[in-house]
Amino acid sequence: QVRLVESGGGLVQAGASLKLSCVASGRTFSRNAMGWFRQAPGKEREFVIAVSYSGASTYAIDSVLGRFFISRDNAENAVYLQMNSLKPEDTAVYYCASAPTEGWGIEEDDYDLWGQGIQVTVVS
Repeated sequence: QVRLVESGGGLVQAGASLKLSCVASGRTFSRNAMGWFRQAPGKEREFVIAVSYSGASTYAIDSVLGRFFISRDNAENAVYLQMNSLKPEDTAVYYCASAPTEGWGIEEDDYDLWGQGIQVTVVS
């Protein structure tokens, strides 16, 4: 079964850091772009950050630029989201997603496999 499993979420104070992990299983993802999305309470799911298949190209939304960093380890079939200087507005369920392409996209339709999501809560 092909799946993505997120881990590393939790409740933290504003200003803290968290690192989310997403491990893929069932096949290799070394030729797939990977992304992270999030859905805050009462809001639509939004794109956050993505990385190309090689890790050479990344893209992040303005609100997390300079605070969130994405990386991947193709040997481990894993992608990571390092979140620094967390703010209460970063509170959301975070989803890992895999694209059928080598390059990243910013729309949900650019991704065809999703994790189950993991809660990140930031309190002030």
